[in-house]
This record gives sequence, structure tokens and C-alpha cells, in this order.
Amino acid sequence: MTADLLKAKIRHVPDFPKPGILFYDITTLLRDPAGLGLALDAMAAPYTDAQVDLVVGMESRGFIFGAALADRLKAGFVPVRKPGKLPSRCLSVSYDLEYGSDSLEIHADAIEAGQRVLIVDDLLATGGTARATIDLVSGLGAEIVACAFLVELTFLKGRARLGTTPVHAVLPYDD
Repeated sequence: MTADLLKAKIRHVPDFPKPGILFYDITTLLRDPAGLGLALDAMAAPYTDAQVDLVVGMESRGFIFGAALADRLKAGFVPVRKPGKLPSRCLSVSYDLEYGSDSLEIHADAIEAGQRVLIVDDLLATGGTARATIDLVSGLGAEIVACAFLVELTFLKGRARLGTTPVHAVLPYDD
């Protein structure tokens, strides 16, 4: 029932950012206080007793959900950013996209070995960004609790790229 309510608040934009792509625009959900609250509750619910130390959110929509989930889970928040955006010594990882490559960075001192980390983003598509983030966080010695997403485009099979990392997606889309 919650999934149907949330899906009704997401706008579908055909042919964006290029022809043949159906874009799931979550800004219409974000502007709705009740919808945003429901989405955050659904994303946080599996982890309320998981003793999460840190939530890691990827630039940029992962910041929206990650910081809010960190607050709900009484955890800290760590941003993962595009290159050149973080001011201190960073670890970096490059990864492939559907149409090119990209890189992500995290502060080298952002996570202590053994800390329990929840990785959060708005969308799981092909899994490249999430896989890169798992690699960064694992490289710092963290214990990854899971990856949590608002939306999963299951037909793109991004979950398979995440290996054995548990995945929670509130809104799976099969087409």
C-alpha cells in the first residue's frame, strides 16, 4: 500500500535525458511532506535496530535521503562526492556508466575500520555508482550493513553488481 501511494507521487518524464529513457522524477515526491515522510520511514524501517554508525550518501540525491536517514537512525552522515569537491585527503574510485565513466571520492578519514555503514541513494539502476561506493567504503574497513534505495529499476539488474551486499529498495519498477 505504501509503495502504491509513493509511486503515485513520482512523475514519469519520457525521453529524458535522451530519447528512449523514461525518467522517474522524484522531485514531485520530495515536495510532498507526507510523501517524503512515508518514503523516509520505508527506507529507514529495516535498519532501526541495525546499530548503524554512519550513513553514506552519494552525490547528489543520496545526500537528501542519506542525511535524513542518518538523523532517523541516530547515526552520522558521510558524503561521497564527485572529484574535487571534498577539501581534505580523499580516496577515489572510477567506474563505468551506461555511456562513459565517472569517479567518486570520500574523505580518507571519514570512516573508521569496523564502523557499521548503511549506503543510501535515491535510485538503483545499473549499479555502477553503488558498486563504486561499496568499494570506497570497504576500502576504509567498514562493515557494510546494506544499501538502501527509494527506487530500483529491476530490469537493469543493478543489484547483481552489488555482490553479496544486502539491498533494500522501497519502490521496485519492473519496466
